Amino acid sequence: MKPIDVAAADINAEYLGIPRLSLMETAGRAVAEEIGNYADGGRVVLFCGSGGNGGDGFVAARHLLNMGFEVEVLLLTHPERIRSAEARRNWDVLRAMQPEPGILGVRAVSDSSELFPVDADVVVDAVLGTGVRGVIREPSRSAIELINRSDAFKVSVDIPSGLNPETGTVDDVAVSADLTVTFHRMKDGLEKADPAITGEIVVREIGIPRAAEVFVGPGDLLRIPSRSPESHKGENGRVLVIGGSHHYSGAPALAAISALRAGADVVTVAAPGSAASAIKSIAPDLIVRKLEGKYIGPGSLGELLELAENADSVLVGCGAGRHQSTSETFRELIGALQEMGKPLVLDADALRLIDYSHVNDYRDLTVTPHMGEFREFFKLRSEIYADFSERVAAFSSVSSRIRGTVLLKGHVDMIFQGDRFRLNRTGCPGMTVGGTGDCLAGLTAGLRAMGLSSFDSASLAAFINGKAGELAMEKYGTGFLASDIHDFIPEAMDMRTYGF
Repeated sequence: MKPIDVAAADINAEYLGIPRLSLMETAGRAVAEEIGNYADGGRVVLFCGSGGNGGDGFVAARHLLNMGFEVEVLLLTHPERIRSAEARRNWDVLRAMQPEPGILGVRAVSDSSELFPVDADVVVDAVLGTGVRGVIREPSRSAIELINRSDAFKVSVDIPSGLNPETGTVDDVAVSADLTVTFHRMKDGLEKADPAITGEIVVREIGIPRAAEVFVGPGDLLRIPSRSPESHKGENGRVLVIGGSHHYSGAPALAAISALRAGADVVTVAAPGSAASAIKSIAPDLIVRKLEGKYIGPGSLGELLELAENADSVLVGCGAGRHQSTSETFRELIGALQEMGKPLVLDADALRLIDYSHVNDYRDLTVTPHMGEFREFFKLRSEIYADFSERVAAFSSVSSRIRGTVLLKGHVDMIFQGDRFRLNRTGCPGMTVGGTGDCLAGLTAGLRAMGLSSFDSASLAAFINGKAGELAMEKYGTGFLASDIHDFIPEAMDMRTYGF
């Protein structure tokens, strides 16, 4: 399990109604219980950082007192710098419990000169957790060295401080634990790490429900890459939208603007004839390339591939129509894009003009069908009737016919890739209006261009699109337009919207 998955599940659990304070309480108690399995009593010194890992240590100290241990707690920062609200609550509890015979000391240490060798039976490392990268700052670095010099039994909370939680390597210095008590699921870094660093590893359940990982939630917004303040135009994603026809110009425009709202820097729309002219007139933020003819045809293939060279993702199908020449062009185009290794999103008419057999080996592919398009794309002859869990299993089995990701739109969106699946239940009745699917496809392409995986971009796009629709309906009622969704995408992508 990657650190980002841990953080996302933690927030999603609270979104479902499980307070993080409750998760911290359970985690701290688990640490105390594992220490109790090692010793019946004695002196425990806990080194605690300013984040959630330190908060777990504060809770563990309280439970260890109830178990008959003597405890000393060292906070490696000024109390005002405790970053986690839950950790601050538990720090305040410890301070309020004094004087208590078992508490040998609860003090803050903001400078390494205030650290001294410890006399203890057990030393607890609750310093850094999964947030560590690179060089360790003081006084945390000195605390880690002090822990390692101790003859006490060493227990690390969640992951040994200083261990890279993804690679299992030590970039600077790390605690060499005798026991690591980790939570929910095994972390990737722990599996890869030297056992001399991790010691024995115990995985304890702390109450995060499976639903926090199955249903997409605001925690998944953490997956969106942060922008460098020194980045330049285009470095945060370039999207190419290929669509439109003599009869349809709105669909590619809706998709392209959604890709911009997702955070992509540059979005180009390649559309034929009058569709291109219409898009130019209504969307000055887009780059529009006019293709020859009323429909996308073979004569435009060279130009489309030239445009694709600079794209980080390509969206094909919105408003393209079902002309025979378009079908032939899409098949050649997709084959060429696969050779180029371009991330591809197929939506709308593209899913009617080709089927899964043309793209079953395309690894970096996302398809975004509604139920009718799903049946046609996968050549299903009959409906799938069953209860919800059986339907998920059936749709997952069908989706595995391709190597890419399937985002099946519905009352509950279903996202499949291989044996993985996510569900999304944001959305509202007003989203039956035409064009909301184009917005979803554009969001998917935009997020993919920004660096998210095919699976994550599809999952998060469904969540954001549905939430933006909910916000639009709150303002306009069920008569909102698909274009109104654009105004609410930034709010739907803001963690503060969900109280985080």
